[in-house]
Amino acid sequence: MSMNEHDIKGLVEEVREGKLPRRSFIQQMVSVGLTAPMASMMLMHYGVANAQTAIPYKPTKRGGGGTLKLIYWQAAVHLNPHYAGGTKDQDASRIFYEPLAGWDTDGNLVPFLAAEVPTRANGGLSADGKSVTWKLKRGVTWHDGKPFTADDVIFTAQYAGDPAAAMTTVNVYKDIKVTKVDSHTVKIDFPKPTPFWAEPFVGSVGLVLPKHVFEGFMGAKSRENPANLKPVGTGPYKVIDFKPGDILRAGANTAYHIPNQPFFDALEVKGGGDATSAARAVLQTAEYDVGWNLAVEDIILKQLEGSGKGKMSFYAGSDIEFITLNVTDPWNEVDGERASVKSKHPAFQDKAVRDAMNLLIDRRSIAEVIYGRGAIATSNFLNNPPRFRSPNTKIEPLNIERANQILETAGWKKGADGIRAKGNVKLKFVYQTSVSGPRQKCQAIIKDACSKAGIDLELKSVVAAVFFGSDFANPDTYQKNWTDIQMFTTTMTQPDPQTFMEQYTSWELAQKANKWASRNLSRWTSKEYDDAHKAAQVELDPAKRAALFIKMNDLVVADGHIIPLFARPRPVGTVNKLVTTISAWDNLTSFMNYWYREA
Repeated sequence: MSMNEHDIKGLVEEVREGKLPRRSFIQQMVSVGLTAPMASMMLMHYGVANAQTAIPYKPTKRGGGGTLKLIYWQAAVHLNPHYAGGTKDQDASRIFYEPLAGWDTDGNLVPFLAAEVPTRANGGLSADGKSVTWKLKRGVTWHDGKPFTADDVIFTAQYAGDPAAAMTTVNVYKDIKVTKVDSHTVKIDFPKPTPFWAEPFVGSVGLVLPKHVFEGFMGAKSRENPANLKPVGTGPYKVIDFKPGDILRAGANTAYHIPNQPFFDALEVKGGGDATSAARAVLQTAEYDVGWNLAVEDIILKQLEGSGKGKMSFYAGSDIEFITLNVTDPWNEVDGERASVKSKHPAFQDKAVRDAMNLLIDRRSIAEVIYGRGAIATSNFLNNPPRFRSPNTKIEPLNIERANQILETAGWKKGADGIRAKGNVKLKFVYQTSVSGPRQKCQAIIKDACSKAGIDLELKSVVAAVFFGSDFANPDTYQKNWTDIQMFTTTMTQPDPQTFMEQYTSWELAQKANKWASRNLSRWTSKEYDDAHKAAQVELDPAKRAALFIKMNDLVVADGHIIPLFARPRPVGTVNKLVTTISAWDNLTSFMNYWYREA
């Protein structure tokens, strides 16, 4: 079965007029190759009301659930969501702060601080795609008892959009205009037609801050605010104690704006250690209730599940484990800056070296043998929703012989030490990632293959709290990327790839001038890519917009500085009888107000 744009628009109108149930539309879209999240997003693009699916929740009163204990083997170091460069800090911030709406597992918007999701039908979405009006929930208070109003929403956009503050979310807010319609209504005006209007104030980049707590710490003073460690939010829990890099304790917000929530009286988030120990603490000993990102060899996870105390769940989104071959020179300074965008990597500027590296990685074996259920080998950087997945790339199998031929032909000759060189440049690289059992095994496998092609890799493992940390003075953070090769996972926290794919735009280059807070860590750029991203930002036709993102993916993959390894379904461990609501399109903690324990 096939369907053209005219057919789709006809069905959309039937949904809008109530002639066709929303679920029937979604089923038809799935039959032609879309996913349920993308079908929902398509309806949103055409301004059709987003169905509010009830999230299961049985408790009939607030509290009484005791303490909920989570273990994060990467510990949070601050609680300001707008300069949270790592998932651990985003998740921790989400416990206390809320957006106007979040993304459920099917890619639907669920209101938090909004009274409803904007649609064409309720007057929230403009026909030209240039504005959205949000009605805010009334009766919501901050943790200190002050009321939540439109002023807080307007302030958050000013705060996060100030370039002097160097927030990770600056590009979401810097070009929009937010005005107050009344005390509990705001209008967002975009400078151009915006198909993905559900980005500001939504999901992980949309957490609203209290004006009265943050307004004294604007711009360059933003990192001096005590609230960065002592949050004052609207969320289901209030901070009790926070030791950066170690432990976070919170208590139930007894004035929370959703009735009968939260179920748990207290919350404890323990950080540090390693993924295997975290998995054991949940699945084998049940010392903790939830284990975040249990990126552990699957054979070990299955053994731990055998204890019968907990289980693993894998939530498929578009997270990707990948390797970056540095575009810039990390070992020499230009104008006082290492890995300056003004420099070129002495070896990786040669496409032959990048092509050879791509052939020296056995993706399928690494994914199947080490990660099992937690990895899907891929040649694409953008993998989900399927509408955005490119059919134009392929996984190159391990081919050491071909890699040697490419390097030899390109003039990279083996010396007496077996390492290839051309002129005074040797193929000798530092390969960096975080401390993680599977990642170290992956490094070792790639190092062995490279050695057979005359490439010498020095393996470097950085403690996760440092690697994914926000210490701008530390040379080993992944934001600085002061190494030749780097490997990590990047997460996609929305069922739309606009923000996700922005990490390869020229305006997102991480450098000293922005305190390395921007998201283009590889420093790879392309004018063609920039142009495609800019076009996608204003393209209202869903099919044409999807084609633009596929083009972006293909540009990144073909160039070879970015080497996708495998898609990473999010691995979460939970003890038996704990009922969770978790979405791969949002933070792990996004819907924890709905979590409860069965008797």
